Amino acid sequence: MEGRQRRSFTEEYKRQAAELVVSSGRSITSVGKELGLRDSVLRRWVEKLRQEPASATRRPTTQATPMPADQAAEIARLREENERLRMERDILKKSIAIFAGTRT
Repeated sequence: MEGRQRRSFTEEYKRQAAELVVSSGRSITSVGKELGLRDSVLRRWVEKLRQEPASATRRPTTQATPMPADQAAEIARLREENERLRMERDILKKSIAIFAGTRT
């Protein structure tokens, strides 16, 4: 019996995935589903990120000033819209499957 081939990820990818969970406030499950990762794998990466000292997790920024409030508001609005669109897409996928006579 052949098993799945084990995937390998770079340390940078692991850090970015974990930072996505931490910075977005979304659940490990939703981010993992979006990235095609199992919850247990992503959870380990997030725990590792949280255990690192603050200086190790910070990357140098290219901006000398903080983001203006209007940009932050726009990003928040776009994130909410993105989540709503994902939900609508999932509903449409399920509707298509029902009308086509197959179940997903």
